[in-house]
Amino acid sequence: MSDSCYDRLCALDREVAPLGQAMAVMGWDQEVNLPPKGLAARASALAALAGESHRRLSAPEVGEWLAGAEAEGANDEVAAANLRLWREGYDRRTKLPQSFVEEKSKVSSEAKMAWAGARKASDFALFAPLLEKQVELARRQSDYLGYDDHPYDALINLYERGMTTAKLRSLFGSFRAELAEIAAEAVERTKANPSREFTGSFPVEAQQQFNREVAESIGFDFEAGRIDTTTHPFCSGNAPGDTRLTTRYYDHDFSASCFGVLHEAGHGLYDQGLPAEHYPHPAYESVSLGIHESQSRMWENHVGRGLAFWQRWTQRAGELFPQLAGWTPEEMVAAVNRANFSFIRVDADEATYDLHIALRFEIEQALVSGELEVKDVPAAWNSAFKQSFGLEVPDDSKGCLQDIHWAMGGIGYFPTYTLGNLASAQLMEAAMQDESVASGYHAGDTLPLLAWMRERVHRHGSILTPDEIIQKATGKELSPDAFLGHLRTRFLG
Repeated sequence: MSDSCYDRLCALDREVAPLGQAMAVMGWDQEVNLPPKGLAARASALAALAGESHRRLSAPEVGEWLAGAEAEGANDEVAAANLRLWREGYDRRTKLPQSFVEEKSKVSSEAKMAWAGARKASDFALFAPLLEKQVELARRQSDYLGYDDHPYDALINLYERGMTTAKLRSLFGSFRAELAEIAAEAVERTKANPSREFTGSFPVEAQQQFNREVAESIGFDFEAGRIDTTTHPFCSGNAPGDTRLTTRYYDHDFSASCFGVLHEAGHGLYDQGLPAEHYPHPAYESVSLGIHESQSRMWENHVGRGLAFWQRWTQRAGELFPQLAGWTPEEMVAAVNRANFSFIRVDADEATYDLHIALRFEIEQALVSGELEVKDVPAAWNSAFKQSFGLEVPDDSKGCLQDIHWAMGGIGYFPTYTLGNLASAQLMEAAMQDESVASGYHAGDTLPLLAWMRERVHRHGSILTPDEIIQKATGKELSPDAFLGHLRTRFLG
């Protein structure tokens, strides 16, 4: 390998990484702390940083260094991954004009603020002009990047390497009917066997204490992370040693913030387990959003909604929330695993969750292809929701305005949640074959499970592809089998 070419690429990463860190922290601050009147200045600042990063990483000399390093070849798997990912990134960036990158960043900042206001007012019309811009930008991005079959291909591939619209359609088609049957039966069983419900007030301070203790117990390092409050929960892995979780609180239900923290802490544990020795090069990075979601959904659902978890935590919940004193772990499990057809995706149970994703996948495809106009989104959403869930959507905030993804320009993101659900079940099934993982899990100790994930998922960063990680960790290609089996066991007994 040409040391000079490879070393120049490594040096460029080190020079540009601070820009990425700055954008990540500014983006986090925009969601957590920024006063509304600061949006315009923040949007301009983020756009300038995004443009500068794009300019430096897409410069002609970078292509020359990359070609030189490729000509020499890689002498280990880390260098091979860096070269592969540098090439993917360079080819993608050089197809996107710097003016487009800056425009997309600026529109995303403006759209997120418009979305927050529209959601609060439950008025899609307040968000529609910005969504028009985001859809138009998504179409332009697809054209710039190129695609073989459907313009949505170029967008989904930004989040899940190698994924296509056709593959997703086939995947959803392979299990959606069975999923709908499981969901319907799970909902009927919940109605026939009502569980105790959470009642009374759950003070935010007590929720914060409970959530921190839970996050610490599963291995989240608060010397390298924190939890804050925002409208839409997220995890921001800014750099090694700086992983930020957010959640939201409801006075009437402590479980929403608890499972929000478990979900985001799952993301955070993955970020904290990435190979820091390879930072800031591509091999350090998480491999895909599907794998990222496999970690968040595993801790939220397979761990957090299981009996072993509540055998450990029910007493503590009763100490912090007096109305829960006297509850049994079995009652707690029943309460947090009710299946209901409901409006809000992030509050949906496991049995019905992926029906929410399928709906969004269909609408996104139609928006990008031009089959659906932005002004018709609420009607299309409400009609599809009625067909899948049998419910009339009462207002926009409980319908097409509930998620931030379109505002942030994340068209193509939603399917990764289902990919993550499938992968989480398959990884969990494989992990539980390890005696130390299984015995620890049933005793309420999940640190052996974290160690298993560290070894088979986290430490690989992007050295392996998503498919390779699943194949090596589980011995099988990704399929819905383990996920459907998990749902049948949990909800149908």
